Amino acid sequence: MAATPTPDPRARLPSVDRLMDAPELASLVAEWGRRTVIGEARRLLAALREQAPDGSEPPGPDALAKALAQRLQATPGRGPRPVWNLTGTVIHTNLGRAPLPASAIAAMGAAAGSSDVEFDLESGTRGERDHHVERLICDLTGAEAATIVNNNAAAVLLVLNTFAQGKEVPVSRGELVEIGGSFRIPDIMRRAGSTLVEVGTTNRTHRADFEAAMTDATGMLFKVHPSNYAITGFHEEVTIATLAEIAHAHRVPLAWDLGSGSLVDLSRFGLAREPMPADALEAGADLVTFSGDKLLGGPQAGLIIGKRAAIDAVRRNPLKRALRVDKITLAALAAVLRLYGDDARLLQELPVLRLLSRKQDDIRAQAERLAPSIARMLGEDWEVTTVTLASQIGSGALPVDNLASAGLAISSRRDRGRGRAVEALQQRLRRLPKPVIGRIAHDQLLLDLRCLEDEATWLEDIERLSAP
Repeated sequence: MAATPTPDPRARLPSVDRLMDAPELASLVAEWGRRTVIGEARRLLAALREQAPDGSEPPGPDALAKALAQRLQATPGRGPRPVWNLTGTVIHTNLGRAPLPASAIAAMGAAAGSSDVEFDLESGTRGERDHHVERLICDLTGAEAATIVNNNAAAVLLVLNTFAQGKEVPVSRGELVEIGGSFRIPDIMRRAGSTLVEVGTTNRTHRADFEAAMTDATGMLFKVHPSNYAITGFHEEVTIATLAEIAHAHRVPLAWDLGSGSLVDLSRFGLAREPMPADALEAGADLVTFSGDKLLGGPQAGLIIGKRAAIDAVRRNPLKRALRVDKITLAALAAVLRLYGDDARLLQELPVLRLLSRKQDDIRAQAERLAPSIARMLGEDWEVTTVTLASQIGSGALPVDNLASAGLAISSRRDRGRGRAVEALQQRLRRLPKPVIGRIAHDQLLLDLRCLEDEATWLEDIERLSAP
């Protein structure tokens, strides 16, 4: 008599419809949307059916829901997720740069519906979207006029294209920088239709170098603040005041790209002073460009300020419409700029300045409070110690200056495979519902606590590491 064949356990896997009806999937559907979850469920069940049977029971709804959640989280596409930035870089380009203040977040929500983004409430006619922030910017910088585009690269492109399309632009060789994402000044100049004329040398450029470069084909002079690196030693550059003299003698405009663009003297907060937009205008620059989401502490935007005639010319450029910002950005930027009108509120409410000015002793005390809890949570296989660290401002601001900080160093007690264990722990932290982003150095996971303000919520999130 033939033996009865053992039923294939894969046949007992649920259909996609049955799986989608399971209560365990309700939270995934709410988070990702039904269509996305169905597609990933089909792929998960197909993969399980392709596996060789091992005689064990197929996974139940709870196990399938967990596997499905892991697959969804491992696949980009849900949209930006909030993370805990414990990298030690405050204005981290890959983590969204400047964290916004509560007032900006509230303003974004209020503007999300219908708003007067391009409507003049007084006259009842079409309005200009720049006007929502122009007066605030001019009051803070002393500029005659201002306009806004979607980032500082766009601001530089628009200025060059407006005044130097088909013309030459002399730039010091020491300022031909490359910033994040392989954005290079020579490349953006080509895209703007300008011809780069390199003057001077990498470490020394003189007034005579610029004067020799001026011809009838010169469209403008352009100075770049090398915010992501520093030249030391035998070094000389031409001041903005001198460049203004040369430019105006030849009747061409002078633009200065400040990059980070701090609106306050950072020395007030114990940091090195960065050139400010007001400095550039006072020295004779016709146009100044800088970012909204770096030292200014606002949303991603490119600010162009300067002489009214120059700004009007920029506004008339057809590219301006292609590069304009939306109502959400305008609302957030206006809220941040209003903080600058009140010194008492600025340091307290603007996260960038608050985080940059945190004292090392306060951060160390926080690390000492948290270390025992993290050690208990991770167990006896791990060692957690309080360490001195050096934070960075980030995004090209003050590239040679570090901030004295502190944090946690987590290392494996294993005799072998310590590096792999630390990498696995870092991956587990990145897979938390709100990922924790640190950095690895010398087989240790370093968590710089400079940017950790809500430690109670962070501890609750970290508790999930010990969950089965």
